[in-house]
Amino acid sequence: MNVWIAIGLTAVGCYLVKLIGLLVPAGALERPLVQRLAALLPVALLAALTAQQTFGAGSTVVLDARAAGLVAAALALVLRAPFLVVVGAAVAVTAGVRALGW
Repeated sequence: MNVWIAIGLTAVGCYLVKLIGLLVPAGALERPLVQRLAALLPVALLAALTAQQTFGAGSTVVLDARAAGLVAAALALVLRAPFLVVVGAAVAVTAGVRALGW
């Protein structure tokens, strides 16, 4: 029963957040500071999520095969590879490092 209560509260919370976003006046959204934050915030959140998923294991910091995959993806991005090649390189390197037992 607790799970359904949590799901219901989450659904109501998501609806309220969306409703609050619709109630924000258009003039507030046209300010330069708000536009800069709206452009940069998704990138910062994605970078934080990537770092946490790559280097975190519970409450500790780890350096394992995921880090090697991230380095491979970063290298592919620097070389301006297409997105699927970037993902493929990360997957291949991560799988290779894990296969080697590191």
